Amino acid sequence: MTLESKKILLILRHAKSSWKDTNIPDKERPLNKRGRNQGLKMGSLLKDLNNLPDYIIRSDAKRAVETSELVVKSSEYNGQINTNSSLYDQNSADQYIKVLAQTPNNYSKVLIIGHNPSVENIIEKLTDKIETMKTCSLAKIELNIKDWKDIQNSYHNELTNIWHPNFREE
Repeated sequence: MTLESKKILLILRHAKSSWKDTNIPDKERPLNKRGRNQGLKMGSLLKDLNNLPDYIIRSDAKRAVETSELVVKSSEYNGQINTNSSLYDQNSADQYIKVLAQTPNNYSKVLIIGHNPSVENIIEKLTDKIETMKTCSLAKIELNIKDWKDIQNSYHNELTNIWHPNFREE
């Protein structure tokens, strides 16, 4: 299969969230200062690497939404964003696969923004590689599929890169 016929999946774990207020429900936790910096820097990285997605799918958790907003701002992404509440389930690579299988085929490079352990599990499921995804880590996978619906039966794909944020708190 040529690279032109492959789909590219970018997987981003949300940026660092705040635990300052323990009364906030988990789904409503915002990013902290470090997380906001991570999101901006990861968006700049996508732009600098000329690796912008065609389409973004994100969890509806506040920290994932905020991460996507910062990535969009700093990367100057101007495409469609789909918010999907089923990505909040933090232990379901299969749910992420189901969501990706519904992606319109006119998109060749998709960024999905979600949570651990799902992001680690989907990388393992698609590539047979075990990777640690710290907050705001980004993985790039070349999928051996032409149609997104085929991701459900796609294995042994190529994990081409992982970028881990090593940002110091300011």
